[in-house]
Amino acid sequence: MPDDTPPAAAPPFSGRPAPPHRSATISVLVDNESGVLARVIGLFAGRGYNIDSLTVASVDAGGSRSRINIVTSGTDMVIEQIKAQLDRLVPVYRMAELSQEGPHLARELAMVKVISDGANRAEALRLAEAFRARVIDATVESFVFELTGGTQKLDSFIELLRPIGLAEVSRTGVAAIARGTRTLSAAPH
Repeated sequence: MPDDTPPAAAPPFSGRPAPPHRSATISVLVDNESGVLARVIGLFAGRGYNIDSLTVASVDAGGSRSRINIVTSGTDMVIEQIKAQLDRLVPVYRMAELSQEGPHLARELAMVKVISDGANRAEALRLAEAFRARVIDATVESFVFELTGGTQKLDSFIELLRPIGLAEVSRTGVAAIARGTRTLSAAPH
């Protein structure tokens, strides 16, 4: 009697494993002028690189320099390409991959709205206290919490609020700075 079972699937491709992806936090000191942010973003978009988080703000007294903090991910080769391309942009004074150059601090801010009643309201307040989130707005039906911390802390808080009435989230993106005496100065590289 013939065997009606389908043939076994072919084994997966046994070539080299895909290179590992990693996250990179890159800070860039640039001229604070029209079009600079568009050029930086265009560099990523034009090459198909993703930006996981982006913050930008003026950082000197005269308002002539801005600091851009970018969190991206990719293989080591992709991240090296991103850094090389950023380093070549004309308005860039200095660029550093904080996640590779030593200890650094990275924080973001989130405002999280919860709409709930009864026991869920009490649970939302208990979670906020555990995560050290502040209530910045409250109505009979809702809360808005403000939370500052690392990305994983914010992600955890948001996920715990999801089943008890999470309605809306607004996040700033990562702001990062090196620990100790290392700085991202305006000195040419």
